[in-house]
This record gives sequence, structure tokens and C-alpha cells, in this order.
Amino acid sequence: MATGTLTPEYRHEPVMLQEVLAALQLESGSVVCDCTLGGAGHSVEMARAIGEDGLLIGIDQDDMALDAATERLGHEAPGMPHKLLKGNFGDLDELLCQAEVPGVDGILFDLGVSSPQLDIPGRGFSYHEDAPLDMRMDPGNNPLNAAQVINTYNEADLARILSIYGEEKFASQIAREIVRRRASHPIETTGELVEAIKAAIPAAARRRAGHHPARKSFQAIRIEVNHELDVLERGLEAAVRWLNPGGRICVISYHSLEDRIVKRLFQEQSQGCTCPPEIPVCVCGHVPVLKVITRKPLVASAEEVERNPRARSAKIRVAERLEGIRPSS
Repeated sequence: MATGTLTPEYRHEPVMLQEVLAALQLESGSVVCDCTLGGAGHSVEMARAIGEDGLLIGIDQDDMALDAATERLGHEAPGMPHKLLKGNFGDLDELLCQAEVPGVDGILFDLGVSSPQLDIPGRGFSYHEDAPLDMRMDPGNNPLNAAQVINTYNEADLARILSIYGEEKFASQIAREIVRRRASHPIETTGELVEAIKAAIPAAARRRAGHHPARKSFQAIRIEVNHELDVLERGLEAAVRWLNPGGRICVISYHSLEDRIVKRLFQEQSQGCTCPPEIPVCVCGHVPVLKVITRKPLVASAEEVERNPRARSAKIRVAERLEGIRPSS
């Protein structure tokens, strides 16, 4: 994979930075893990908050992001201890074992796809650039790419992915058009896929949408290629296990599927006894391991949205680890 140095794209403003710092309540000497390092926008400020006695752990599966983050931390948070690890946060257990820490005081997931990944045409994420269909976050470790999804999945599976992962109203029509077109020749580029999507959506609906007609479909295919929702559940479950008592987990999500997963897991982990009310003594043994801090998700201010459009759909949920036994694997 190509590598690079710090670029203006990697200097994008971190979403809801002050809300993240306030939510995590980091102190000097804390151990904090940024599970979605990117260009280290959040991590630089978290490193400053924990100081030279703390430890920042940064995780990313993208080599360019790791290179950019290394350079940025060296320039903007010199002397702050950090360990940057290549990997997917779905493997958080293994990565934190690699970091050799007994527990973590703060964990951040920023689930947005980084701008540089979208902007590099060769990565195949963008519907604005014609490029080979790829969409893999980590090509070296993922054999499945977008071209394989588009050209080998049957019509029913394509429609299901577009409907569930993209919440695309015209999922069935798009799937049917993809299958029709690939019967004569494989769909191999983002441009060819965009044309198929446009052809399947009625012109009036495209005009009313207010966004690019391929946006939802590209999101859905990216989620399928990278198994993003399964990875998120595994990462969140591991994060809860690694939190020290009083430690906090902060998750920034950008679409409803992610937010529902976060909300459900926080609710499940904060629930106490589940025995029926007619049973006088608890027999289930279920004890809460989290306290939900945000009953409703935090959203960006109008001023931030105007300044930083990436924050428009962002939602933050926060939970705190309670005293007691660690949750089971």
C-alpha cells in the first residue's frame, strides 16, 4: 500500500473535539486508546490531556494514516508517550495485549471514514472519481473488494445489502440494474457503478434527493466489503472488557445502523437483574458493568456544522465502566 507524509487532508478538523475531551474526562497519567486514529486529530489533544505520565495508544489499519499520525504527534505533542499499532479495532483484544497495558482509562471510536481514503481515487471509495472498484480499508488483509461484491453476489443479496446497510429506497431496482448490466460485461469501475445506480433511480427521485444518487449504495457496499458492523460489535465488546473502573468509552457514529449498535450494547451492558418480577430472589446473576452517560446522543452545534460539514450527522454516545467483575468474553 502507498505510504505518505502528513498532508492537508489529514489535518481535517476532528469532529466534536471538545465534547469528546469532556466526555472522556482524561487526567494526567491516564491510558487512552484511539481505536480510529486517522490523522490523529483527536489523539493530539488527548495526548496533551494525559501528559508525559500517560500513554496514548493509537490503532489504524491504514498505513498512510499511521504515517501521518506519527508525524503529527511528533510535531504537535512532542514527548508524549504513545504506541501506534496497525490493525483493525475488531481485533482490539489482541492489539491491547500487544500494547502491554493491564487496562485503559478512556477509549474513543470515531466511526467516520477518513477524508484521505475517500479522496484517493485508486482506493475506489468515491462516487465522484472514476477508479477501479475496491473500497477495502486494508487491502493487504482483505481479499474481498467491491468489484467482487458487485459482480458475484446474486440479485437478492445485493438488494438486501443496499436496503439494510444503505437504507436505499430503490435497492431492488438498483440490484436488478446491476445484474442486467454485468450480464454483458463486468462492472469494474466506480464510474460504471454510478451509471448503473443513476439508471435505476427515477429522475424525479434523483432531483428530490438533495445528495448524490450513489451515496447510499456506496456506503452499503463499503460496509459489506469491510464487514464494518460485525467489526464494530466485536470492538465495542472488547473495549468494555478493557476499561478500568471509572474509565469511559466514547463513540462517534455517523449513520443510524452504527448508532443503533452502540445504543443497544450500552443498554445491554448497563442492565441489571433480568429475572421476572414474580421471582423474589435474583437467579440470573446479571449485573451492570456500564453506566450510560448520554441518555440521548450528543450532536454537533450549528456553528461546528457550518465550520465542519463532516459533523452534520455525527452522534456521540458515552458510557462509564462500573466497579465489579469484568464482563465475560
